[in-house]
Amino acid sequence: MTATTPVLAAREIDFTYGRGEDFRVEGWSASFPRGAVTAMTGPSGCGKSTRLYLLSLMLRIRCGVIELDGRRVDDLPDAARAQLRAQRFGFVFQDAALDASRSVIDNILEATLYRGQRAGDHRARALELLDALEVAVPPGRKPGQVSGGQGQRIATCRALLGRPDIILADEPTGNLDPASAAVVLGALRRHADDGGAVVVVTHDPGVAAWADHRLELDAHR
Repeated sequence: MTATTPVLAAREIDFTYGRGEDFRVEGWSASFPRGAVTAMTGPSGCGKSTRLYLLSLMLRIRCGVIELDGRRVDDLPDAARAQLRAQRFGFVFQDAALDASRSVIDNILEATLYRGQRAGDHRARALELLDALEVAVPPGRKPGQVSGGQGQRIATCRALLGRPDIILADEPTGNLDPASAAVVLGALRRHADDGGAVVVVTHDPGVAAWADHRLELDAHR
């Protein structure tokens, strides 16, 4: 790997979704460097979220190559792909995707289970993240007892907990007020400044302008 090798790259990716090939990704290439935020923009239905799933190895491509640190990973067995997701990626979903049956702190610590780590060893960092993202709720509270903005910040804490190489965020500020959005974007910026790669799907021109790189998609590719 050289100094210019991106941490994550897609090379000539083809992907088809639906029996009648309702949605297609054809010949898509992109690269994502460490230490930077990339905004993925484009009209609804152009496959922004699908590309996040492809990059994270949640979906299998039809042809092409996905690389981590210059090494092909799309052809790995399912178990190895899952291990890479747990070890190398953090995810922020548009709807926060918190487990209503678990406390705030346990939702954040959930990621340690997939990495085979002891949750207790990461509790202090989880509490630090709650403070840094200004969540301001008791860690034992359930997700149903927090606001939407707090829930999205909790989800961001979960993504950042293991200091992953790559954060994939799908409309992380789409349902947030300006103050909450600024907190989430600030946390993502700090992660990039610390050497991580951050990929943000967004419809917000302000978020796109805030990013270091903008990847504009159209309805056909």
